[in-house]
Amino acid sequence: MTNANWIHFLEKNAVDFKDKIAVIDQGTGRKLTYADLNNEVNAWAHVLKNEGLGEHEALAFHAPANCLYHLTLMLACAKIKALFVPLNFRLSNTELEQVVGRLEPKLYMGVGEKTLNVETKYINAQSVVLEKTHTDKEFESTSATLNDTILMLFTSGSTGVPKGVMFHGQMLLSNQVETINGWGLRSSDITLVETPFFHTGGYNVLLLPLLYLGGTVILADSFNPDNVFNCIEKEKVSVYFGVPTMFQMLLEKPRFHETDFSSIRFFISGGAACSIPMIEEYQKKGLMFKQGFGLTEVGPNCFLLDEKFAVTKAGSIGRPMPHSKVKVVTKEGKEAKAGEPGELILSGPHVCLGYYKNPEAFKETCKDGYFYTGDLVKYDEEGFFYVVGRIKDMYISGGENVYPGEVEKQITSHHDIAEAVVVAVPSQKWGEVGFAFLKTDKEISTEELRGFLNPLLSRYKHPQFVKCLKTFPLLPNGKVDRKILKAEALKIVSA
Repeated sequence: MTNANWIHFLEKNAVDFKDKIAVIDQGTGRKLTYADLNNEVNAWAHVLKNEGLGEHEALAFHAPANCLYHLTLMLACAKIKALFVPLNFRLSNTELEQVVGRLEPKLYMGVGEKTLNVETKYINAQSVVLEKTHTDKEFESTSATLNDTILMLFTSGSTGVPKGVMFHGQMLLSNQVETINGWGLRSSDITLVETPFFHTGGYNVLLLPLLYLGGTVILADSFNPDNVFNCIEKEKVSVYFGVPTMFQMLLEKPRFHETDFSSIRFFISGGAACSIPMIEEYQKKGLMFKQGFGLTEVGPNCFLLDEKFAVTKAGSIGRPMPHSKVKVVTKEGKEAKAGEPGELILSGPHVCLGYYKNPEAFKETCKDGYFYTGDLVKYDEEGFFYVVGRIKDMYISGGENVYPGEVEKQITSHHDIAEAVVVAVPSQKWGEVGFAFLKTDKEISTEELRGFLNPLLSRYKHPQFVKCLKTFPLLPNGKVDRKILKAEALKIVSA
C-alpha cells in the first residue's frame, strides 16, 4: 500500500478481514474484529475532535499498565492528524508532571481518576460512551499523511532529560512493510504484545506490522511467564518478541519443559545479544530465534539475524534490512573497514522527524541525513554486524581501547553464565579496568573467568573484578540498568 493516508491499512483491513479477530485484550476480555477495531477508532476520533483536539496538537495518555486504549487512541489520533503521546507509567507523578509540562498537550487522558497535578483538561477514558456510527469518509480529509507526526515516545533519559522522538507516517509505514518482508510475517500469525507502549517495541516490533498484514495481536498488561505459556498453548501464538532477559526467565521455569510449543514459528529477540547456552537450550526443543536491532529514533527494526545464523554468528545483530542505509565511521570520520570498530550511523525512511521542541539536539545527532547512533559496531567479511559497546561506555586501559560489548560477548560463551555486563572502574596502574557482573547460579572467581578468557581476548580486555548475581536490575524496557551496576562497581572498588 502506498496511499499517502497512513491509517489506510486499517480501513482496508476492515473490509478485507472484516470478521477476523484483530485484537484480543486480556485486560477486558474483549475480542475485536478488524471491522470492530476500525469502528471503535472512528468513534474515538470523533470524541477527540469534539473535545477540541486539533491537527498537530498532542494528546497525553497515562494508564497504570498496557491497555487497549493505547492502541485505539493512537490510531484515532492518526484519523484526525493529532499527536499521541503514551506516558511512562513507571515514572513518579513528579517526573510525569515535568514531562507533561514540557509537552503542553491539548488534552490529557487516563484510566480512572486524574492522577497528575497539571492544568491540561483531563478525560477519564473509562467514562466515555462511544457512539460507533462514524464512517471512514468522515476522516478522509483529516487523516495523517506519511509526512505528519502521529506518535511520540520519550527516550529513557538515562543520559539526561528525556527527549520526545517524533514518529511520522513514513517512519511507521517503512517499519511495518520491511518487518513483514524481512521477517516473513503472515496474515495467519498471532502474537502476544506485553512490552510497554511507552517504548518503541510495544507498537513497532510486531503489533503495527501484524495489524497492517491482517494478523492477530493479544494485548497483555505486562510480561508474565505463565501468561506467555498459556497464550502459546491456548491462543496458538506463532511469533513472539522479547528481550533476552525475558527468554531466560521463561527458560528457568519448569513449564518451559512441559509447554506445547508446536504453534511457534519463531521467536524474536532484541535489546541485546542472546547467549549461546540459552539459544542451544531453545534449539533442543526445536525453537528458533530471529534477532533484531534498532533504536527508538531509527526504526526500530533495522538489522536482522536469521535463525539459521543464531549460533554460528552468535553475538551478531545480523545484516542491515533493505530500508536501512548503514555506515560505520571511525573517530577520525572515515568509513571503517571490516573488523574495525566505529560508530554506527543510519539513514533511510525510518529515521524520525526529530526531537519535540528540541531541534538543536537532533541536529547534533542527525547530519547529512544520517543518524549517529552512539553505538560502536564492527562488521565481518560476510557483512554481519556486531555491537561492541556505546561510545560513552568505551574505556581506555593501559592506553588501549576496550569495548564492553566485545568482552561481554566472550564472557557469555561460558556455559554457566546467562548474561554479563562490563563497566569501567578507576585503576591507579592502568587508568581504567573492567568490572564484570555475571548473571549465574554459580560462584565464578576473577581468576576462573580470566582463565576462561585467555584464549578469547587480549589480557588488557580481561575484567579485573567480578561479581556474581542471581538477577540484574532492569530498566522499564527490560534491558539491564547499567547505571545501577556502574554505581555498585564504583562503590565496591572504593570500599
